[in-house]
Amino acid sequence: MKTRSLLPLICFGAAALQAANTPANALLVLEKEQNTLVIVDPASLTIVARVPVGSNPHEVAVSDDGKTAYISNYGGATIAVVDLTAQKPLAPIDLGALRAPHGLVFAGGKLYFTAEGAKVVGRYDPSTQKIDWVVGTGQNRTHMVIVSKDLKTVFTSNVSSATVSIIEQGVGQGPGPGGGPGGRGGPGGPPPGGRGGAPDWNITNIPVGRGSEGFDLSPDGKELWVANAQDKTISIIDVSSKKVIQTIPSTGSANRLKITLDGKYVFVSDLSGNDLLVIDAATRQEHKRIALPASSEGLLMAPDGSHAYTTLNSRDAVAVIDLKTMTVVGEVKTGRGPDGLAWAARK
Repeated sequence: MKTRSLLPLICFGAAALQAANTPANALLVLEKEQNTLVIVDPASLTIVARVPVGSNPHEVAVSDDGKTAYISNYGGATIAVVDLTAQKPLAPIDLGALRAPHGLVFAGGKLYFTAEGAKVVGRYDPSTQKIDWVVGTGQNRTHMVIVSKDLKTVFTSNVSSATVSIIEQGVGQGPGPGGGPGGRGGPGGPPPGGRGGAPDWNITNIPVGRGSEGFDLSPDGKELWVANAQDKTISIIDVSSKKVIQTIPSTGSANRLKITLDGKYVFVSDLSGNDLLVIDAATRQEHKRIALPASSEGLLMAPDGSHAYTTLNSRDAVAVIDLKTMTVVGEVKTGRGPDGLAWAARK
C-alpha cells in the first residue's frame, strides 16, 4: 500500500495553530480526504487556516458578503457552514430526505443546491434557516447547478442521465403559499403561484453526452457549455432554443468546465491527463493545452479575471494560472484530495 509522508501534515498542523486573519479576498479549497476547508491568501499563496467541515466534502459556495462558506457533505444529507472571519464551523444545515447534496451556488441572498439522492435542486434561505424551494428533475445524479443572473432560470447537469435540465420560472395564476405580489416570483423570491396556489415551473431536459458533469453559462447567458467525460465531447446548448447546437471534441476525462469572464476562452480540466484544455469560444477550436504537473479536477476563475485555479488531486496541490500568458505561475500545497474551489470577497 502506498504511504504518504507525514511531513506535510505536521506542517499543516503548525499552520492551523498559528492561523492568520482571513484576507479580504480569499481562495477556498476543500481537502476532500481530510474533511477540511482551507483558507488561502491568494496574494502570498499561503494557507492561513483550516476548518473541519464534516464528512466527504465536495463543493463550496460563499455568501454574497464573503463572510460565510457552505460545503456539501456528499456522503450524507447535510451542508456544512463555516464562519470565514472567525474561521470556525457553525451548525450544519440538515437537508432531511434530500440526500447526497453536491452542487452549490449562492445567488440572490440564497443558497441553491443539488441533491442526487432525491433527484432535485433546492434552495435554502439563511435568513429564515429554511429550505423554501425544491424542484425535482427526474434525472439521475443531478450534480452541478448554475443560476442565471436574473434568478429566473436554474440549470443542472445530470451525470448518469446524460442530460442538462433547464428549470424556468412560470407565470403564476394567483398568489400561492408565501407568494409575492400577484403570486409571481423567481428563484430569488417566493415561488410563483400556479393553479390552486401550486408553484409553476417549466423543466426541459436536454440530451447531451454521457457523463455530463462540469458545465458553465457564457457571460451573456446565451450559451451553456457542457463537458461530457465519458464521450470525451463538449455539448454547446443555445439557451433560448434549449437545443444542442454543436458538439466538439474534448479531452480525456473532462471533469470541470469554466468560461473566462470575458467569454473568450473555455477551460476544461482532465482527470486522466496532465493538460488543461483551453478552447476558443468563438471559433470552437482548441486554443492551447496548458501543461500541468498532475491531472486537474476543480476549476475556478478569479473574479478580477487575472488568474484561474485548478486542483491537482494526486499532487495535493492547487495550480495558479496567469490568464494573460496562459501559463502556470504558482502552486499551493494542500492536504490530501483537494477538489472544490471558491472565492470569498468580504464586503
